[in-house]
Amino acid sequence: MPHKRRSQSWTELKQAGNERFKAGQYGEAVTIYTQSIELLEKSGKKNKEDLGILYSNRAASYLKDGNCNECIKDCTKSLSLVPFGFKALLRRASAYEALERYRLAYVDYKTVLQIDWNIPAAHDGVNRMTKALTDSDGPTWREKLPPIPTVPMSVKESLAQAANSAPTSPQNGLNDNKQKVPVPETVKKAKALKEEGNALVKNGEYKKATEKYTQSLSQDPTEVTTYTNRALCYLALKMFKDAVIDCDEAIRMDSGNIKALYRRAQAYKELNNKNSCLEDLNSLFKVEPNNMAAQKLLQEVQNMK
Repeated sequence: MPHKRRSQSWTELKQAGNERFKAGQYGEAVTIYTQSIELLEKSGKKNKEDLGILYSNRAASYLKDGNCNECIKDCTKSLSLVPFGFKALLRRASAYEALERYRLAYVDYKTVLQIDWNIPAAHDGVNRMTKALTDSDGPTWREKLPPIPTVPMSVKESLAQAANSAPTSPQNGLNDNKQKVPVPETVKKAKALKEEGNALVKNGEYKKATEKYTQSLSQDPTEVTTYTNRALCYLALKMFKDAVIDCDEAIRMDSGNIKALYRRAQAYKELNNKNSCLEDLNSLFKVEPNNMAAQKLLQEVQNMK
């Protein structure tokens, strides 16, 4: 009598799906992940974390295969099981972006950055979405955004602990370990790069300075003054839209930042966006009513036709 073949467990199926994914066999990976999901759901164990990872892995396979709608469904399911899973958020953002649903992509990329500022893919995504939305919706694009969820501190802390005790992994890999959070060494390196940028600004070397500031932000994206300094360079280089983007980020972190409000107002003036310029100047005067540079800019803007 032939031996009956032993059924594979959901963990064995998951591993087989991972192997198919790594081999670029995304359609087969989807099929195997589906079997693993069904088996785990039928087992009655209700292990939300394991199920969440399986849905996120299947989403990655759908994304690689170009099936963005199914990717979004699986990421949403994964996030309902494990809220603020950063890989599911990144994958859903990528799918939204591919479908030109830029507002939803922006929200997901921004949510990832709340979890961990040190994820380059999320910073790149935010920058792409900001440019796309500015081009499509104009300077008031932020008013049309859906709400950005607030990541609870408890989630950030637990993820940071997991990250610091686990190896790093690439964005689209299937290992759900998280990248390490910024450490004092990177902050120190960021400060040194910023100071190099400041020295270049004093010599009028604005293009080289932007490169230093960009390198600094890749080490520590939480330093507000680096954004406002780079915005100054963009203004000097007549890259006004880029100046607006950097000021947006600075104002998001510090709503009353005088330099950010002033420099964004300058950029809006050059972009002939009188209303947004006046809004920024009015916000600035609430913080610093006697700012002479802002008063001079206000007179110039009021004289614009």
